[in-house]
Amino acid sequence: MLGHKPISVFEHQRLRIGEHAFTRDHLDALLKLNEYHEGVYFEPIAKGIKFNQYVGVIQVDGLTIEINPKADKDDSEEKWKGVLLKMLQACGKLKASSTGPAHVRRQHLNLLEVYFELYLHEVDGLIRRGLLKKYRLETKNTKALKGKLEFAGNIRHNVVHKERFYTTHQIYDTNHILHQIIYKALDIVDHFSKGMRLYDFSKRVLLNFPIVDNKIITSQHLENIKIGRKTKGYQYALELARLIILNYSPDISSGKEKMLSLLFDMNQLWEEFILKQVRKACIGTDIAVEGQESKDFWENNSLRPDIVLRKGSKTYIIDTKWKRPSSNSASVNDLRQMYAYCRFWNAEKALLLYPGETRKNRFNEYKTDDYSSFEGGVGEINHYCKMGFVSVIDEETGFLDDTIGNKVLDLLDIF
Repeated sequence: MLGHKPISVFEHQRLRIGEHAFTRDHLDALLKLNEYHEGVYFEPIAKGIKFNQYVGVIQVDGLTIEINPKADKDDSEEKWKGVLLKMLQACGKLKASSTGPAHVRRQHLNLLEVYFELYLHEVDGLIRRGLLKKYRLETKNTKALKGKLEFAGNIRHNVVHKERFYTTHQIYDTNHILHQIIYKALDIVDHFSKGMRLYDFSKRVLLNFPIVDNKIITSQHLENIKIGRKTKGYQYALELARLIILNYSPDISSGKEKMLSLLFDMNQLWEEFILKQVRKACIGTDIAVEGQESKDFWENNSLRPDIVLRKGSKTYIIDTKWKRPSSNSASVNDLRQMYAYCRFWNAEKALLLYPGETRKNRFNEYKTDDYSSFEGGVGEINHYCKMGFVSVIDEETGFLDDTIGNKVLDLLDIF
């Protein structure tokens, strides 16, 4: 499937027809993909598209487009590709210690290859350990009377063949929904791995996998899967299968060519990464950390800051922003939002957190006359807010900085 050299771009970058073997057919397919996802992935421009905050990889019509994150002036694609992989690992969206070989974690591999290889190794491991069998009912003609005889069906099918019985009976085999989901994802991987070094591996895993019904798998099938004691070993394989199946678009380009997109919203990924890093930094302290805590605001509307920290009687709010402001000032809407958080949570300090060169600004007080009730009366309460920046990449190692949580706490002056 890799008929062209992969195109590597950064988020918010533009791509036009004629650049890097990008054609009108590719553009039409991407616009249909974008429409299918309510226009969140790209912005249409003259003879091209402008990428939004979604990063990852898209493969269509033999072309692979890699969209890398970028939070500072460093334009090393390989470095930011490695940052994305490490961030996905830290957020639990990519298994940190895979069963595959070490080259799964090489930075020069695109995200599809990484997920494909992890999936193939996971399924190969299931096959080697022995696949789970389940009971299921099957209705068909048999040469022996077993199970329940279906009289209407028997009359319809066996008027001539009196020696046969049309029955419903139990079968104990591997042809059940778990394996049907895994097979569907294997089939997708096999289609899109043509031309990759994984193609032979994909064929081998498919050959060793048992024959199951090739069903149309919907999101409802995936949502209804329950993991129990016997199926616990299937959990990661099913998570990867879900990711592959839900991002597969067989008809997105008018049936001409199938498309697979694996994209992640950097706003959500940054929020989740910071939450996990702050929680890690607070282990062994008296700081309680909550993510996405909600309070009713008006009618069916609610307020939900990204991170709420509590230390004794004091509360702190963090709202993460992946895209840095064009000027050195936060938007008025963001400042108003942070003020609302402070009022509803009685928070002393609020932090708008951006990626960038780490620097420690001072908190500024909101110019309001706010009061809060406490035991014994009512007293004035001051709310403070500031913009904070933490570097995503460790300058010494060149990799994702795993001490960000401590730096965020330092920005809050929480200790």
